[in-house]
Amino acid sequence: MLSRENLAEIWLDIKEAIAGTERDFTESPVGKAIFILAVPMVLEMIMESLFAVVDIFFVSRLGANAVASVGLTESVMTIVYSVGAGLSVATTALVSRRIGEKNSKGAGEAAMQAILLAFFVSFFIAIPGVMFSREFLLLMGGTQEMADQNHTFPAIIFGTNSIVMLLFIINAVFRSSGDAAISLRVIFVANIINMVLDPLLIFGWGPVPAMGITGAAVATTTGRTIGVIYQFFLLSNRHHRISVSLKDLKVKTAVMWELLKVSMGGIFQNLIATSSWILLVRIIAVSGAAALAGYTIAIRIIVFALLPAWGLSNAAATLVGQNLGAGYPARAERSVWITSYFNMVLMGIIGLFLFLFPGTFIQIFIREAEVVAQGIVALRIISIGFLFYGLSMVMVQSFNGSGDTLTPTIINFFGFWLIEIPLAWFLAIALNLKMEGACISIVVAESLIAIAALWLFRKGKWKLQKV
Repeated sequence: MLSRENLAEIWLDIKEAIAGTERDFTESPVGKAIFILAVPMVLEMIMESLFAVVDIFFVSRLGANAVASVGLTESVMTIVYSVGAGLSVATTALVSRRIGEKNSKGAGEAAMQAILLAFFVSFFIAIPGVMFSREFLLLMGGTQEMADQNHTFPAIIFGTNSIVMLLFIINAVFRSSGDAAISLRVIFVANIINMVLDPLLIFGWGPVPAMGITGAAVATTTGRTIGVIYQFFLLSNRHHRISVSLKDLKVKTAVMWELLKVSMGGIFQNLIATSSWILLVRIIAVSGAAALAGYTIAIRIIVFALLPAWGLSNAAATLVGQNLGAGYPARAERSVWITSYFNMVLMGIIGLFLFLFPGTFIQIFIREAEVVAQGIVALRIISIGFLFYGLSMVMVQSFNGSGDTLTPTIINFFGFWLIEIPLAWFLAIALNLKMEGACISIVVAESLIAIAALWLFRKGKWKLQKV
């Protein structure tokens, strides 16, 4: 049992983690470094997921068609997330290395080049996203009614994808420099705005007209935009570990090239995963709107439940990058093992709760009997693999933190494209298990990915990665 002194020390660590710290994470005890980095990162991930959870909570009041439209949009929006995540991986690898080397100028250069790259990439996603939003819903299996009524939602979300990119990347800059508390602050501000605007714009109030599903897109985009403005304000503040200014606003070829090399692996590993996600949604769409809506809600809950694991995984990635930069590979490896053990225990407990009480969580969002029944099936099956998800997330992010983005790309290729999708098609369509079969394929693929990542991590080649 924890003594009063232990509890007091934990409370002080929590306050330090949330308020921000000047601690050198390459010198602090490993366990304490993980804790102080992980607390704001876990909270940040939870706050980030609230965008989707709050949206689906209010949109579900508009019916199954609206929920399904959000699900289809988010399934393809994961391409944007994967590009943003890939750029974030490269940003984390370079910034954390430079911080570990005590090179704050180099860290700032990497940050600005990542921001410029995000602007450029987002432009090529926005144009077709706006122009073909209606066709996109039809292509993904939506009905003509869904496309006609709800196409403004994907148009707004895709058209403003640069905001999502910047939110991802600039928060990665803060996290990898050790200022994880700042990332938390940004997401908190963006979320509060979204929570206030969502019901106001969806259902209307007083002089504000009801915008329906379009209101959800406007609310989310507004919250994220204000978050990005806040990020730039903080980046220009010279009192933090990393800062940039207008004079840094120019392309630096060597840094940009290094970012591109590392980010391509990060982008491809995420594209492989998200393209499989899109194909899964397309397979499930054959089972009808109720199955798709139930699966969409279940996945929202799953994503929310996994976010603490993402926070811990990001902490591991930061510690790997900083310690390799400081020349402490053994300390980097120890950080990963400690984080992995804790993450598996945490995810195992969360997965057990979801397996035992799936209906309780599904009915928070919707009460339609058929949708609830489908959501319960999806949530119960997918939660079986939580122990493996906890392990694989830390291992994959640790590879990325070292700058080795190729290994996770190869693992994802075999796990998602050669196992998950063929198995989902076989179980869901050939054997007619429908959504249940697709969910089983998720558990099988993710478990095999975790085993492969563990084996490759133990080989230790990631310690030799140069960025």
